[in-house]
Amino acid sequence: MKALQCIELGGPEKLKVNEIEDPVIAPEHVIIDLKAASINFPDVLMIQGLYQFQPPLPFTPGGESAGVITEVGEGVEGYKVGDKVLSASMIGGIAEKLLAHHSTLRPIPEDMDYEIAAALSVTYGTSLYALKQRANLQPGETLLVLGASGGVGLATVQLGKAMGANVIAAASTQEKVDICLSNGADKAFVYPSGDLSREEQKELSNKIKELTGGRGPNVIYDPVGGSYAEPCLRSIAWEGRYLVIGFAAGADQIPKMPLNLTLLKGCQIVGVFWGAWVGMFPDENKKNFEELFKLYSEGKIDPTPSDRFSLESSSDAIAHLMNRKAKGKVIVSID
Repeated sequence: MKALQCIELGGPEKLKVNEIEDPVIAPEHVIIDLKAASINFPDVLMIQGLYQFQPPLPFTPGGESAGVITEVGEGVEGYKVGDKVLSASMIGGIAEKLLAHHSTLRPIPEDMDYEIAAALSVTYGTSLYALKQRANLQPGETLLVLGASGGVGLATVQLGKAMGANVIAAASTQEKVDICLSNGADKAFVYPSGDLSREEQKELSNKIKELTGGRGPNVIYDPVGGSYAEPCLRSIAWEGRYLVIGFAAGADQIPKMPLNLTLLKGCQIVGVFWGAWVGMFPDENKKNFEELFKLYSEGKIDPTPSDRFSLESSSDAIAHLMNRKAKGKVIVSID
C-alpha cells in the first residue's frame, strides 16, 4: 500500500510517499480501507519531533481519518466488515490502509461523507471538550477565539454560536476575518502577525476590551500562544477561563504568564488535552460525539473542508497548514 512516511525528523519537504507493507490484523483492532484523512497541527509538530507524543521512526502522520472496515480482529465488538467509520488514531491516517484500535473508532452517520467525517474528529472533538467540560461555557457569555480561521478555530466559532455564546474571532488577515464572520462570529478583527512588540500587545488587549464594552471575554480559546497570550489574559473578564489549546506561534515561544493576573482577575488558566481525556473518560467522549453528530444533522456546525490534497501531494498539505495558509480544514483524499 502507499503511505506518507516520516523517515527523518524535519519539515514537510523530508516526507515521502512510499510503498510499504499492508497492515496485519491484530486482536482488538480493525483494518480500514481509508477514503480521507485530515491534517492537524500535531502532525506539523510530530514530524519535527516537537509533539508531546512522539512515535518511533519511521511513522505515517495523520491523526484522524475515515473509511470502510475490511477486517475485524478478535475481541472487537460492535463493528463488522463494511462499516463506515472514522478513527482518531494519532498517527497512520495518511495512507491507503490503517490498523486501528477499536477504541479510536466511531461509526459515521448515514448523512455524513468521508471527508466531513475525517474533518470532524480531532478539531470538533477538542473544541467541544474545551468549551463544555473545561470552560463550562454558558449561553450569553462572550467567547474570544484566537487563530479563528484555522481548523480548530472555525470549529470553535461554530460550536460557540451553537452553545449560545457571543463569539469574537481574531485572525491575521481581513480575508480570514471575513471567513470567521461567514461561519457565525458576531464580531471579528485583524491582529498583527509575528512576535508582538510591547506596544502591539497593549493595543491587542485594548482592542479586546473595546469589543467587549470594557468587560472582557468570559472565555478565551488560545491555540496560538507566543506573544499573544499575555495581552489576551490581561483583557479577560472577572472569573474568566483561559483555555490553553496549543502553541501555533512556535514551541520555542511558549508563554510564561504573570500569575498575579489570575489573582487580580479571579480567573483560571485551563489546560486542554483532549487526547488524554478521551483515554480516561471514553463514555463522556462518546456522549460528546453524539452531540456533535446531532449538531451536524441540525446544520449548526459545518466541518466542510476548505483545502483538498491527494495522497501523492500530502506533504504539501502539511506544509500548507504549517505555513498558515489554511482557511479551515485541510483534507487528504486517499482515493
